[in-house]
Amino acid sequence: MYIVIVGAGDIGLPLIDIATQSGNEVVVIENDPERADEIAGEYDCLVLNDDATAHNALIDAGIENADAMISTTDRDATNIMVCLLAQEHEVPNIVSVVHDPQHMNVFRQIGVNTMENPQELIAEYLYRSVARPAIVDYMRIGEEAEVFEIRVTENAPIDGKNLIEAADEDLLPEDVLIVAIEREGEDPPITPRGNTRIEADDLLTVYSAFGAEPSLTDVFGHPEDRVR
Repeated sequence: MYIVIVGAGDIGLPLIDIATQSGNEVVVIENDPERADEIAGEYDCLVLNDDATAHNALIDAGIENADAMISTTDRDATNIMVCLLAQEHEVPNIVSVVHDPQHMNVFRQIGVNTMENPQELIAEYLYRSVARPAIVDYMRIGEEAEVFEIRVTENAPIDGKNLIEAADEDLLPEDVLIVAIEREGEDPPITPRGNTRIEADDLLTVYSAFGAEPSLTDVFGHPEDRVR
């Protein structure tokens, strides 16, 4: 893909790293000259030291050929302007971070995909890592639902049971689904069926309509995850 990334700060920098390592053609627009020089010296990408809200900067970045444009600056007004300019050039995929939740409607009205308040998301993730150590990774869906990864411990209530047995014994409520099972020696991950048996040390991807509540993590053998 041809990707234009606006901003090389705390959010833009890891994005540049991922995008370049994945073999994409990346152009970065950064208005801080020192930061622009650092990025140019470290990553295999074109770096423009310019103001992305200036139309010519996007032209120089090859916006007309871009498959995607991602704006990561710390100013919502700048991100909105950059997205509007990208829309003029009919960029297929336009994404922006949004720092102030009150600005979300503006981004939605102009039809831009968004990531809301990334700093808050990071803070929540870090707190979750401390408060709920059994959760390997998670993603919130809507207000309460979550998809999370959790490892099954030996002698957990669900250890040695198949999914039908787990449901019959009310270990897994109807609004909880085990989506995938990563098991040593098995590649790719197992797509579970009713007769699929859960084993200790399995890494499960779980969907829960009510989130990773302690009553649910108990089932996988993690009573220590109860709120202390």
